[in-house]
Amino acid sequence: MLESMLGPDVEVLTLVLALALAAALAYLVSEIVARGVRMVLVGIHGGDVRQMDLSSPIVRRPIRITRLVAFVAAFAALAVPAVGVAGVELGERFSPAVFTNWLLGSGLRILIIGLLTYLLIRVIASAAARLEAELGSDVSGDALEMVRRARTLSRLVQNGLTTLVTAVAILMVLRELQVDIMPVLTGAGILGLAVGFGAQTLVKDLISGFFLILENQVRVGDVAVINGTGGLVEAIKLRTIVLRDLEGTVHVFPNGSITTLANKTKDYSYALLEIGVAYKEDTDAVVVVLKDVAATLQEEPEWGAMVLEPLEVLGVDAFADSAVTIKIRLKTVPLQQWAVARELRRRIKKAFDAKGIEIPFPHMSLYFGEASRPFAVSPSGDAGRTSSGAELSVAQTSQPGDTPRPDDAPRPDDTAGRSGPSGT
Repeated sequence: MLESMLGPDVEVLTLVLALALAAALAYLVSEIVARGVRMVLVGIHGGDVRQMDLSSPIVRRPIRITRLVAFVAAFAALAVPAVGVAGVELGERFSPAVFTNWLLGSGLRILIIGLLTYLLIRVIASAAARLEAELGSDVSGDALEMVRRARTLSRLVQNGLTTLVTAVAILMVLRELQVDIMPVLTGAGILGLAVGFGAQTLVKDLISGFFLILENQVRVGDVAVINGTGGLVEAIKLRTIVLRDLEGTVHVFPNGSITTLANKTKDYSYALLEIGVAYKEDTDAVVVVLKDVAATLQEEPEWGAMVLEPLEVLGVDAFADSAVTIKIRLKTVPLQQWAVARELRRRIKKAFDAKGIEIPFPHMSLYFGEASRPFAVSPSGDAGRTSSGAELSVAQTSQPGDTPRPDDAPRPDDTAGRSGPSGT
């Protein structure tokens, strides 16, 4: 089949040997160029090859790239004469003159595009490494978490920019190869438009997650309140953030939907307490007792490691119904403010009991009201006559010791209009 394509006068073995010879010469040229680049790098490092790490990517990769480019260029230049020596007629389109013109025109531009692409990718990698070093040097918080955050961001930036640069370089190379790239650009535009309309929420989540990680607003292990829901941060991803509350319920928030975020354990925390004492107590004496309790707590190794500063008394905060409220706070390491607050309350209660300081509590008095006086039923006039002919009247009886009221006394008009029993 190969003979039918090349023609009956062409020897396949001769063609293969000619191409192999061209490849060998191209490899020799590439090795000479690579050695020249190595000598240049050695000269940059002061001429002492022992001070230069030849296995370093900064030294090894430029040499490899130069060797590859030199081999491709030399082989392309030697392949056409080798094929002609083997007796293959390439025609005017593939004549040495046409190929030389293409090599000096489009071929040279392709070579420059490749070199610039490589340089840009190396610059991006160097910038990503510096970004990782800068973010990883933050001593606040967990060091392992800082390293993970820096690596995630650096890889994300490096991969995104590398993909963009590579795609642009490929399109430029296709144009130099006389390939119509307009359909590719049109298809990419339509695809981008479809993704923009169909995945707006996804894009919003990804961008919000990138800046959430970049600004170090919250870390894994922090206690945060997101959109009114609090919990321990279990995972921070590029699209979502995961919280677990005290009951064990897992809450997943898309990063784009976060409107409010409160971090309760950023760098340090405060154990905030409101202590209520009776109105009769001396507030200055109470403050002295509170400071003594906090100082004793801070002197103990177990609790002193959690406390960062002495007790801060904010003062009398409110006059409640039955207590005077004194607000205090104690600066602690992150995540330990609740444990310190519980222990401080326990010790304050014992200290108040020992000093006789009253902690008031609400009292409730129940009032049942006065008992109602009974009503008596007695026969009366026609107004109280029943169907059986009996007359009834309702009169409120007086209790012993009651004083007569004006309503209880008989009215004159009632006496005059009523006919009493005949006694005469």
